Amino acid sequence: MTTTDERSAPTEAERLAAGPTVRVRAFAAARAALGWSELDVSARPGSTVGELLTGLLAEAPDAADVIARCSVLVDGIRAEGDAAVSAGAVVDLLPPFAGG
Repeated sequence: MTTTDERSAPTEAERLAAGPTVRVRAFAAARAALGWSELDVSARPGSTVGELLTGLLAEAPDAADVIARCSVLVDGIRAEGDAAVSAGAVVDLLPPFAGG
């Protein structure tokens, strides 16, 4: 996994070597809980939002309460746990917020 907070974006060669990826963006409380704002994760064909989140939480189990309250968007469209996540997709984790 590569975070933009830890290093620069991977090169195209690094991306190809790692296989297909999904870009996950965490906002506000999700970013604070996970410790990163953007992360590229490997995506196998047929992956779902639920599987993606399970993988993320395996690395950051303390973030589970925050992530459970987040809305998840896949390529800008709200998605539930059984929604498919294709390679190259952008997944946003948006915690609830006030005043919007």
